[in-house]
Amino acid sequence: MALHATAFSFTGVSTSNKASRSSLLSVFPAPRRCTVKATSQYLPSFPRCKIQGRALPSDTGPLEKVESSLVVCFGEMLIDFVPTTSGLSLAEAPAFKKAPGGAPANVAVGISRLGGSSAFIGKVGEDEFGYMLAEILKENNVNSDGMRFDPGARTALAFVTLRKDGEREFMFYRNPSADMLLREDELDLELIRKAKVFHYGSISLITEPCKSAHIAAAKAAKDAGVILSYDPNLRLPLWPSAESAREGILSIWDTADIIKISEEEILFLTQGEDPYDDNVVRKLYHPNLKLLLVTEGPEGCRYYTKDFSGRVKGIKVDAVDTTGAGDAFVAGILSQLASDVSLLQDEGKLRDALSFANACGALTVMERGAIPALPTREVVLNALLKSVA
Repeated sequence: MALHATAFSFTGVSTSNKASRSSLLSVFPAPRRCTVKATSQYLPSFPRCKIQGRALPSDTGPLEKVESSLVVCFGEMLIDFVPTTSGLSLAEAPAFKKAPGGAPANVAVGISRLGGSSAFIGKVGEDEFGYMLAEILKENNVNSDGMRFDPGARTALAFVTLRKDGEREFMFYRNPSADMLLREDELDLELIRKAKVFHYGSISLITEPCKSAHIAAAKAAKDAGVILSYDPNLRLPLWPSAESAREGILSIWDTADIIKISEEEILFLTQGEDPYDDNVVRKLYHPNLKLLLVTEGPEGCRYYTKDFSGRVKGIKVDAVDTTGAGDAFVAGILSQLASDVSLLQDEGKLRDALSFANACGALTVMERGAIPALPTREVVLNALLKSVA
């Protein structure tokens, strides 16, 4: 049976014209920050000594485990080149806007902009793009102690074609790129163990040595009692075949506590079954899963737990570029979860958090690029206020 829409509501939030920002603040309190700072000694002119996988110097000091609300994001960080004109092929585009991206890095920056604590673990090239990305993390207060620089490989690039409806097609330059070469012995395991949530995608599973590093990092997090958050983020052109992509994505499926998927990914993983059918979606719900989320673009999202399920409507906006919308949604829900894990058992709290996450995703599609478009908490709250006024 297809899942039908339910009424859009904010628990404890007035929907009259007198709705106030203070009432929204009571529903979406600012996430608590743990004592994690971004690396403060980064310099663009850092000496280029030939040391494989070196990290930037750091003065962050030890992290506090007590009441940590840190979200550690693992995977790729790259440069998206987005055409300035929508609806054209890559060859026809007159110009491109350079924008930092990479799904896990997008989530890390998104969480920090929303007032939460985040860190990024991954690898970039020891090149100007890599330095630029490290600086962007610093500017956005994302801890970069787990970031590594490879002198023998370039930072990954992706050219993104925007159709007239704002949807995307990708052409990647990573053969190999530095993010594919992160090794297990380069992991900052202490940083991972300090997290409340460890978030990752599937692109880091495609090739070695990054695949082994990914598996080791997730195991360290799991063993430390960290919540595992998984967004498959399907990018078929990066996989050897569709079958290898399906197998790779599902190979770590049963270890995640939280999974976010799109309608297109349900179609792919179930080999064409109806993504709107509850019974189809429930096939993807494994016994140890705490929350399964299905994003539906402007329509909002669906949620499934062992005890309840439903839909939360989205905010309608004029889409310019959908790059990063799903990552903004993930940042929205994880920023709330990291400061209040009880929302996994409380449907009212969960719906409120998903309303917040939907607004994060909607606001991101209004600008070009991923990281440049990620909203602040203030902007999200104002958008929610307008939507219920």
